[in-house]
Amino acid sequence: MAKLTPYFYSEDARAQAQFYVQALGGEIHSQMTYGQAPGTDEALKDKIIHMAFSAAGVNFYIADTMHQTPASNSGFDLSLEFKTDEEAQQAFSNLSEGGQVIMPLEKQFWGSLFGRLEDKYGIKWQVTTEAQG
Repeated sequence: MAKLTPYFYSEDARAQAQFYVQALGGEIHSQMTYGQAPGTDEALKDKIIHMAFSAAGVNFYIADTMHQTPASNSGFDLSLEFKTDEEAQQAFSNLSEGGQVIMPLEKQFWGSLFGRLEDKYGIKWQVTTEAQG
């Protein structure tokens, strides 16, 4: 069995990770800068080569992109499922701050809350509650 950990490439990994930690509750577990790697250009020394953090109980990795602007993730969404409506509403509100709501978080015909958004970093999220009976 494999373990899936989303890995983001960012123009500002510290700010993006902190946004998710604050929006969803969590913490930064570890970080390594390019300055810790031998032979790194002085201008890059404070950039993040690898960071591990958790948010909403999910583990993530993130790094500063050094060679190109991160591409839009038009081919997939990250989906977060919460036990309560309140948790889902708070997460949706926090993640959409500075971003764009694609589909408002509303009760759906199958009984759960569901909504989609693109956060201010271009990551698309689905926020939902557990399936109802």
